[in-house]
Amino acid sequence: MRFGLFGTGPWAYEAHAPGLAAHRDVEFVGVWGRDEAKAAALADRYAAKPYRSEEALIDDVEAVAIALPPDVQAPLALRAARAARHLLLDKPVAFRATLADEIVAATADRGVASIVFFTRRFMPQLQKFLEDAEVAGGWVEARVDHVGTIYDEGNPFGASAWRRRSGGLWDVGPHAVALVLPVLGRVTEVSAMVAPRDMTHLLMRHVSGAVSKITLSVDVPPAAAREEAIFAGEAGVWTVPEIPWEPVTAYGHALDQLVVSAAGGAVLALDVRFGAQVTSILEAAQEAARTSRTTAVL
Repeated sequence: MRFGLFGTGPWAYEAHAPGLAAHRDVEFVGVWGRDEAKAAALADRYAAKPYRSEEALIDDVEAVAIALPPDVQAPLALRAARAARHLLLDKPVAFRATLADEIVAATADRGVASIVFFTRRFMPQLQKFLEDAEVAGGWVEARVDHVGTIYDEGNPFGASAWRRRSGGLWDVGPHAVALVLPVLGRVTEVSAMVAPRDMTHLLMRHVSGAVSKITLSVDVPPAAAREEAIFAGEAGVWTVPEIPWEPVTAYGHALDQLVVSAAGGAVLALDVRFGAQVTSILEAAQEAARTSRTTAVL
């Protein structure tokens, strides 16, 4: 599958570009970025071609991978889907549910395969845990703490303008939500409260009746950082196992699924429909925090 990469930031270097270059079923064709010099440098590293226009790269490939801020990614993904290009997107798909839904509609109209890169969700250990939890059933609650900092020395994501504006809700929030949805089911309503140091606290009611509690931040003191998750119910208290941070490995698994789906295989669990569902939840959470009211998730 001929792939074009859009984006030249740290995540493009850490996951997308090496993942595309390493995959046996991918031809890494070219790179487009908002900074032409950075696009040329990244393309040169992988013997790909730098592109000066988004349209030219979309025209030359069968699929696009996007490593750009959500408000830049969403309209570009919509253009690519309408051109019948398969999609490998980053989370969150968009900041607005209406735009995410447009991408979903375009993929359906054009028969486009899609996948959203919720990094650790593609690691087999975590997938097995979630499948076992779904089979066990009887869960009454979940708790996810995804709390850390991107502003420590040497962290390249601390310079990200969109992360500074949107904080942990939109940066690590998608990972937390993507963890509980397959086990507890669709979210029907959410309440939220924001505290200093970007601490965002969510309560989400699921269609199953269970409630999940999520704590998010990308700006806590290092001593307060933690990444923990549990499910509790009839089967006891299950702790989500620690999953190694191997983004290129996870990216390879995502590509495996996308290639099969694009060739006529099954619709993927973590496709843009799932990504749009996550966007709807986070948008509702943002509104709930702003108004101090419980907000329905449409």
